[in-house]
Amino acid sequence: MAVEPVSTAAADALHARATRKAMTRLLPVILAAYFMSYIDRTNVALAKTQLEADVGISVTAYGLGAGIFFVSYAFLEVPSSLLMHRVGPRRWIARIALTWGALSAAMMFVQGEWSFYVLRFLLGAAEAGLYPTLMYMVTLWFSQKHRAFVVGLIYLAPTVALIVGNPMGGALMEFDGALGLHGWQWMFLIEGVVTMLVGVLVWFSLPGTPEEASWLTAEEAGILSERAVGDGPAVEHRIRGNLRKAFARPFIVIVALIYLLNQITNVGIVFNMPSIVEDLDINGAFLIGLVSGSSGIGATIGVLLVPVVHRRFSHETALIGILAAATAVTAVVFVLSSSPAVQILLIAVSMIFVFGTLPLFWSVAMARMSGVVAAAGLAFINTVGLLGGFLGPYAFGLAEDATGNPSAGLYVVIAASVLGVVLTPLLAGAVRKEDAAAAEAKAKASVSC
Repeated sequence: MAVEPVSTAAADALHARATRKAMTRLLPVILAAYFMSYIDRTNVALAKTQLEADVGISVTAYGLGAGIFFVSYAFLEVPSSLLMHRVGPRRWIARIALTWGALSAAMMFVQGEWSFYVLRFLLGAAEAGLYPTLMYMVTLWFSQKHRAFVVGLIYLAPTVALIVGNPMGGALMEFDGALGLHGWQWMFLIEGVVTMLVGVLVWFSLPGTPEEASWLTAEEAGILSERAVGDGPAVEHRIRGNLRKAFARPFIVIVALIYLLNQITNVGIVFNMPSIVEDLDINGAFLIGLVSGSSGIGATIGVLLVPVVHRRFSHETALIGILAAATAVTAVVFVLSSSPAVQILLIAVSMIFVFGTLPLFWSVAMARMSGVVAAAGLAFINTVGLLGGFLGPYAFGLAEDATGNPSAGLYVVIAASVLGVVLTPLLAGAVRKEDAAAAEAKAKASVSC
C-alpha cells in the first residue's frame, strides 16, 4: 500500500513544533553551560587585588596569568573540536564542564605566581572547544532560517553574565574568613562546584542529536535533521582531504577576520568599561560596577533584536557591514561628546551593534559547512576571533598610555569597525562565489544521477 506523502504545510507545522520543543528543552542546558564558562573565565578579575595582597601575585603576573588562559584555549580549539566530532557533543560538553569546573575550583589553592600560571593555562585547555561545539550542535538541530535567532539566544549567556557576574562573585567573596578561607577562595570553590553540577546536568539531559532526544517523536527528530541539512553542502565525515574546506576557503578566512575585528572591540570594551566609567567622574565600586553593567544591557538587546531584524533582511553580509558602520559612528559621537551620561549611553548602544553582529557571523558560516568540516571550520573561526582577546585590551592599553585617557580606546573601536566595513564587500563576493560553486556542484550531481 502506497504511503501518502506529507504535505508541505503539514511538514512545516511538524518542523515548527519540533523546533519549539528543541528550543525549550535544549537551549536552557546549553545556556547554563555557556553562562558558567563565561563566569569562570572572568571571575579572576574580581580576585585581582586580593590575590596580590594574600599570595603576592603582582599586577604584571596577574596580567600574564589572565592572558595564558587564551593561549591554551586558542591552541587547542581545533583539536578539541575534532575530538568532539568523534565522541559526540553531549559527552564532550560534559567532559569540558567537569574538567574546567574542577580546575576553576582548584584556583582556591593558588599559592603564588607559578601555580597561578599553571592553573590558568590548564583552565583554558579544559574549556577549549566548548563554543565551537555549541555552534556545531546548532547545525545539527536547527534549519538555516532559525540559526541566527538561536545563536542570538545562546549569546544571552555571556551578556547576562556581564550584568550579574560581578555582583554574584562579589556576594560570594563576602564569605571572607569563613572556615579560615579567603573570600576569593570561596568564590572559586563555589562557582567551580556549580560548573561541575552543570556538567552532570549536561551528561544526563543534553541529547547530542535529534535522534537521541527521548522527548521528540521519530517524525519530529527526522524532520529536524532533514531541515538542518537542507540544501547545504554534503556532509563530510573525514577531515583528511577536506582541509581546504575547513580552513582555506575565502569566505571562511574573511568571516574569521571580521570576527577578529569585532572581538577587538568587544573584549576591549568589556575589560576596560569600569576604568572608562571611573574616568567619567563616577565614584564608588558598587556604582561603577552598576553603571558598567549597562554594556551588558546593550549586548542583551543586540543579541535579541538583530536576529529578529535578520529574519526580515535577506542580505546577511550587508547587515554585518551596516552594524560595523553603526558601531564606528557611535564611537565617533562618543569621542566628540563631553557629557558623561551621553557617553555611557553611547557605549551601551555600541554594544547592541557589536554583540548583535555575532549571530550573523555564525549563520553565514554554518550555512556553508557540515559534518567534520563544520566542526573544524567553526573552531578555526573562533580561534582567529580569540586573538581579539589579546589584541583588544592591549590596543586599548596603548591608547590609554599614549593619552592618559581610558576613553581613548574608542579610537581603537573606530579603526576596527571601519576595517570591518571595508571587509564586508569582500565577504559578500566570497559568499556569492561559494554559493555559485555549491549550486554548480549540486547540478552536476543531479545530472550524474
